[in-house]
Amino acid sequence: MKTRRSASGRWIQDWEPENEEFWELSGKKIARRNLVMSVLSEHIGFSVWSLWSVLVLFMSPEIGLGFAPDEKFLLVVIPTLVGAALRLPYSYAVTRFGGRNWTVFASVALLVPTVLAFIFIQRPGTPLWVFLLIGATAGVGGANFASSMTNITIFYPQRHQGWALGVNAGGGNLGVAVIQILGLLVIATAGNTHPSYVIAFYLPLIVIVSVLSALRMDNVEAVRAEPGALREAAASRHTWWISVLYIGTFGSFIGYGFAFGLVLQSEFGSTPLEAASVTFLGPLLGSLARPFGGKVADRWGGARTTVWTFAGLTAGTCVLLLASRAGSFALFVAGFTLLFVLSGFGNGSTYKMIPAVFAREAEEAITSGAGAPQAFARARRVSGAVIGIAGAVGALGGVAVNLAFRSSYQGGGGGDMAFLCFLGFYALCVLILLRVYLRRERTEQSAPSPARPRTSHVR
Repeated sequence: MKTRRSASGRWIQDWEPENEEFWELSGKKIARRNLVMSVLSEHIGFSVWSLWSVLVLFMSPEIGLGFAPDEKFLLVVIPTLVGAALRLPYSYAVTRFGGRNWTVFASVALLVPTVLAFIFIQRPGTPLWVFLLIGATAGVGGANFASSMTNITIFYPQRHQGWALGVNAGGGNLGVAVIQILGLLVIATAGNTHPSYVIAFYLPLIVIVSVLSALRMDNVEAVRAEPGALREAAASRHTWWISVLYIGTFGSFIGYGFAFGLVLQSEFGSTPLEAASVTFLGPLLGSLARPFGGKVADRWGGARTTVWTFAGLTAGTCVLLLASRAGSFALFVAGFTLLFVLSGFGNGSTYKMIPAVFAREAEEAITSGAGAPQAFARARRVSGAVIGIAGAVGALGGVAVNLAFRSSYQGGGGGDMAFLCFLGFYALCVLILLRVYLRRERTEQSAPSPARPRTSHVR
């Protein structure tokens, strides 16, 4: 492996993770070092992205910020929307500037929404539009996910990508739970009139992670995208099928994570302390479940694992409908926690499908006469672009979740309308998996062609 340094940062050339000798001698150590830093940066990014899901719990007439429930839901929608919109350019930026260089920039950029929130959150009478603008800047934290995942894909061989992407994303997703735990601690110890304490905790962490990323990470020459990679990915039907599935998994996770506290206040009249006492549990368990989703998908296949996940999400949503109608707080929290775990698990298995789908296409191209290096290079290039597209589209699911809750609870209504919408979407995802991916697998297994080796990449 050759490396060169330049004024723009450290670059690695001749990166060959599929070469087992290279991987064991040096590749694995380098990949793990970059993965650790990627997780830390993405973790802080998710915390900043989720910041307003915690700050809205503090907003009350006591601190001069008495916004209505529908206005608070709007405050958590805006960061989700901006984060989704920025994921595609963030994913591309890694291929243009390098993973290390962009991670440093993306980490430093987190200071903007954090400092602005710190300045304005305890100014009584600040109008809603100011907070909406500040919340929009917090979207950069959600965009970190796309650049981080695109970068880590290139570091790991296809056989380990389910696990690596699961760890990377799961560690990032933990940022949602951690900031909610911090909010709980502040409310429990200092009361619900000091939201600036939550924000102040992250200011030095952002600086530390930015410096460590500059010192410890690498750029990889192979991650540079050839012209047209994004267009090539957009032309594939698999890109859009997987994006729909990711709306159901990640969209559920981030949408529920942002909305859970407000839903408890709207559904049961919970106090800020009561809401904060349970809202962290679901995102925590869901984040921890994500690597296991990738691991199980490595063993049993992404499509097969994901279809069972959506079946579970459908059952969990039915539990929420029953709990809502029975007025059972405990059953409602248990049902929501189940949805968090399953959506986190499904995040890992769905993302495993991306490299697997295009690896199978590469194998099919090879049997048709294409060169193996070129076919697999295309698969890795397109996979990186698909990760960016699916991450952006999937995050829009979080917007839809919060808009559904906002509409359902507006005017004092309950959450049944929102839950029925989610139920219908999960059923659609099950249908896509059965018809598009699992049916194809059954067809291949029942009629294997001697001219094309049977593969189990997308089970």
